[in-house]
Amino acid sequence: MRRWREKVLKSIPLHAVDLSELLSIVSAAASLIYLLSFFGIAFVQSVVSSNDDEVEEFFSVSSPPPVSDNKVIASPAPVAEPASLVLPECNDEEIIASVVCGKTPSYSLESVLGDCHRATAIRREALSRISGRNWRPPLDGFDYGSILGQCCELPVGYVQLPVGIAGPLMLDGREFYVPMATTEGCLVASANRGCKAIAESGGASSVLFRDGMTRAPVVRFPTAARAAELKFFLEESDNYDTLSVVFNRSSRFARLQGIKCSLAGRNLYVRFSCSTGDAMGMNMVSKGVQNVLDYLQNGFQTWMLSASLATPLGILLRNSSDPIFWPGDGNFCSDKKPAAVNWIEGRGKSVVCEAVIKEDVVKKVLKTTVSALVELNTIKNLAGSAVAGALGGYNAHASNIVTAIFIATGQDPAQNVESSHCITMMEAVNKGKDLHISITMPSIEVGTVGGGTQLASQSACLDLLGVKGSCFESPGSNARLLATIVAEQCSRGALSHVSPCSWPPCEEPHEVQ
Repeated sequence: MRRWREKVLKSIPLHAVDLSELLSIVSAAASLIYLLSFFGIAFVQSVVSSNDDEVEEFFSVSSPPPVSDNKVIASPAPVAEPASLVLPECNDEEIIASVVCGKTPSYSLESVLGDCHRATAIRREALSRISGRNWRPPLDGFDYGSILGQCCELPVGYVQLPVGIAGPLMLDGREFYVPMATTEGCLVASANRGCKAIAESGGASSVLFRDGMTRAPVVRFPTAARAAELKFFLEESDNYDTLSVVFNRSSRFARLQGIKCSLAGRNLYVRFSCSTGDAMGMNMVSKGVQNVLDYLQNGFQTWMLSASLATPLGILLRNSSDPIFWPGDGNFCSDKKPAAVNWIEGRGKSVVCEAVIKEDVVKKVLKTTVSALVELNTIKNLAGSAVAGALGGYNAHASNIVTAIFIATGQDPAQNVESSHCITMMEAVNKGKDLHISITMPSIEVGTVGGGTQLASQSACLDLLGVKGSCFESPGSNARLLATIVAEQCSRGALSHVSPCSWPPCEEPHEVQ
């Protein structure tokens, strides 16, 4: 504009422009188009959508709508085949017939009907007719809206599971009553006896010595040498500071703690570890990993395949000379699988608990002696597990306790695999009179927000323990406390488990596996 003003003052024709002026005009036009598209798109979409109200109700949403008391609040949004869906005005029998014959997709019932409970009932009946079996699990008494897009797809009912209470658990000067969801007889009773023995001896203490969830993508290079170059880059302290900033952008709770790399030929497995607040944290660390991979793509001037976290490892390479980043799990985490890396390095919360059981309590409550318990623990939990080649299984039945508490408090039951890594130690102290017992569990994966923790029953169990939701004063403290409760309850279970039989075995053993 200044140049045009000068042309006017100097009587120079306006249409006579040089290259720089031409570029300025093009840039101004491009900026104007961008601003119109950016601020005008919402207006255009609203105008278009107002003319398509009749079509919209046939569509389903890509993300779950808000729900309350089994009712979907938001209006239904689009699905792939609008013509195949049945309007909510149809009666249940018509909708069931449509699902059975395949005209209405079963997965779309919630968004089409706007009623999660009704959708579940229709799906259950349709499944019964398709399978030819009179299969009707319990339906009423459950808030299906609470699981929509959160916990379970295509619900047809729910499974009833009893919850028992073990306690009081005396831990670090506090009392806890621990909910355990199980169908195994004697499990809660056994844990209760262990609680009694330790409570009468003054309680137990715990230390959480590590807290970090992990995720490990794999990067494949054309040569092993190039893979090693990235390994050296990631392990350089100056580069780590930059990567930490990039990683931490994913969440206000995510904080990168460390990066460990392992080479397998031309494949580089990168194990990220980060704190995750009160969440178990798999999604949180995955987002941080994606940020780092995006940064590495630009930093190394490499091309990365367009892939989501759910991309399978069988994806095809577009250019074999380029490195390929698989943002998903490369199994070096390692999640839901027994792995030495979790046993050694830890994953989630790493906890050790200990207690001293007085001699008279061992005799009165556990019906055995200190020396018998020490010897049996060595023969069974330590030597027996070593003979079996156990990986993190140097205990009596930690997985029993872990799974029962996980189900009761809304954790992922499959993570019982690594969360049950545990070694039980027993030794005589105070001149052989008393028993010192300790439990070390390096990879307890728990959270108090997200996933199944928001379900009514599981939320109530967390509330009973005093760890429901997030702790705003000290983020992460609720999840850490839950991890110590899990570990200490395993100590109770181990103590009671080996107590019915002294060594050598008694005539009528029970509760010993």
